[in-house]
Amino acid sequence: MMKRRLAILALIFAAVSCGQRQESTFHPRPFPQVSVPAMVTDPAEAASYYAGHFWDEFTDTAGLYYCDSSIVNGVRVADVEQAYANYLAFLDMVDLDEAVKSVENLFMQVSAVEAKDTSSNVFEEITRLTQLYLYDPNSPYRNEDLYLPFVTGLSRSSFVPESGRAAYSYDARMCSLNKVGTRAADFVFSDKNGKSYSLYGIKAEYTILFFSNPGCAACKEIIDALNADERVRKSISDGTLAVLNIYIDEDLAGWYKYMPVYPDDWYNGYDPNLVIRNDVLYNVRAIPSLYLLDRDKVVMMKDAPQEKLFYWLDRQG
Repeated sequence: MMKRRLAILALIFAAVSCGQRQESTFHPRPFPQVSVPAMVTDPAEAASYYAGHFWDEFTDTAGLYYCDSSIVNGVRVADVEQAYANYLAFLDMVDLDEAVKSVENLFMQVSAVEAKDTSSNVFEEITRLTQLYLYDPNSPYRNEDLYLPFVTGLSRSSFVPESGRAAYSYDARMCSLNKVGTRAADFVFSDKNGKSYSLYGIKAEYTILFFSNPGCAACKEIIDALNADERVRKSISDGTLAVLNIYIDEDLAGWYKYMPVYPDDWYNGYDPNLVIRNDVLYNVRAIPSLYLLDRDKVVMMKDAPQEKLFYWLDRQG
């Protein structure tokens, strides 16, 4: 009887641990959903609750589940990724400080799972998704301000090899540049006639800072969309909005050749001393890159997906 009980306990343990059970005998669980307390009826409060508790049950170390290359803590990788996308939607509903705190907490939660069971792939998979969604330059969800608390944790984590921590430390420094809510770094640029200007010298309620390259198809799409928007053109005309289209590389011949494509009512310039690139004033990881600044050149959007910028423009009426 004692041997039978021990065998049953062993089977139960195998079912809930990140062991080597064959998937043919394992049934994935759904991603655990957050239950908002009945007393929370305001949508904003509900979003805040989701942001604060979204990962609680999934990362609960009281019970760890089957893991392999396609299963993360009992949940299929595809379902975890969908959950991550849903999580970002909730972060978009709360203010930045609260969203940053949520990501910081997520890092601590997945670290606790790793400390509990180093064979779990929760830490690795959530790290992969965070990099993919928040830091990949092609991601429509990219957000360096939200990636910063996670990558800062990675740069200090004992679960990351020392060589990896150094790389993450560099990324953290780059993400710290020109954060939302801080004044953007000033710089001098020259126009096609060699006249010098500075970012801070531009007088407008709002400034779109647009890092672009001649011949860049995605840049051309943004140029055409902005130039075709009557409200944008009117805002530029009345001084409410300025667009600074800046080139930070060396092929000035190609830039001059592309000049007819750029609208005449924009500030179209290049960095004569390559300070932006060489001194890394901005973390321009890919072109195009869009920033939105207020009248004091405080960053409102940083390396924003173009859909986010155009949504903001549409809401200006």
